[in-house]
Amino acid sequence: MDGLDVRLIDLFSAEPRIGVLEASRRLGVARGTVQARLDRLVERGVVTGWGPDLSPAALGYPVTAFLTLEIRQDVGTPVAGEAPGASGHDLVGEHLARIAEVLEVHTITGAGDLFARVVACSNADLQRVIDRVLAHPAITRSSTVIALATQVGYRTLPLARVAAAVGG
Repeated sequence: MDGLDVRLIDLFSAEPRIGVLEASRRLGVARGTVQARLDRLVERGVVTGWGPDLSPAALGYPVTAFLTLEIRQDVGTPVAGEAPGASGHDLVGEHLARIAEVLEVHTITGAGDLFARVVACSNADLQRVIDRVLAHPAITRSSTVIALATQVGYRTLPLARVAAAVGG
């Protein structure tokens, strides 16, 4: 990553529909340079997608909550639709992936085994989402916190700038 990569990422983050030709004009570099840089960033896994960022709140899901899940590690028999021979983490992950309101799940260290970000239409609807999450037999315990406000939303541009500054 270098300064041009960051400028390119900044530009496409601000205006994702800009196009390679217009980006080259604005950045003052050849169209081929922009395309080659974008291709390299995608190939290296730095740029992971070009789709629109969606707002769960605007889609009717204004409640965000975080669930810490504890699971049994010795799960032997998968439930319907799960891969045989998978670990407890994998089986629960497959279960959670089938719930649309589950936005992301991470295996964690500490008090729990998995950390999930979920959304719901209301606090009452959150109970329905939690009940669906807890329907898997490998989940033994959970705790939930509801987000009241977002102080810093998910972001990666500052990280890209730091990576470029240190020669990442």
